[in-house]
Amino acid sequence: MNLIDKWLLLLLTGLLLSLGATATQAQETPFDRLIGKFNEGVVFKSEFNHQYIDSYTGDTVETSGTIWVGENKYKVQNNQQSVVVDGETSRVYDKNRNRVIVSTYEAEEDDFAPSRFLNGADTTYTVENQQEKESQTLITLASADPFSVFQQVEITLAGDLTPRRVFARDQADNLITTTFGAGSFIQQEPGLFVLDYPKQAEIIDMRN
Repeated sequence: MNLIDKWLLLLLTGLLLSLGATATQAQETPFDRLIGKFNEGVVFKSEFNHQYIDSYTGDTVETSGTIWVGENKYKVQNNQQSVVVDGETSRVYDKNRNRVIVSTYEAEEDDFAPSRFLNGADTTYTVENQQEKESQTLITLASADPFSVFQQVEITLAGDLTPRRVFARDQADNLITTTFGAGSFIQQEPGLFVLDYPKQAEIIDMRN
């Protein structure tokens, strides 16, 4: 699993899973309001810095890039890869190999599909704590399921509901931290979830 995949695991099972976990609460929370934003069709866009610390070797790997997340679509770009899921098709461009892999996207088979978590379909994680302090909200999620990806996830939201930080400890005690900068909610425009790649790139279509 490459670094961009690990980052998607963290964001889409951490941040968006927390929305599903809190959606059934009677009292409206910042996360309920965040769900409402996605339901209205807005997209969260942000620069990110991602750090992965291996618990066994102590090695640290970092990457940075840009993320766009909608209710059922997402796009991630860094220096090596671009990933776009438009709700129907998944496209991945590998810059080093100059190739694009295209495959049919099945949301029900994607454990990390934003729509699954925004609709509250996953109950693996429970909310341990929610704390509002200095115009920020910190939510802590935990799972007792030995087959869950993470033991614990912490998400920090700013006062305007934009994510600031996502921290997770996985089942192997690896530490994964993503911080966001210049994050904002934007309206989805035509072409936003279209993958850009060179014309000479090799196309591998897995849909056939």
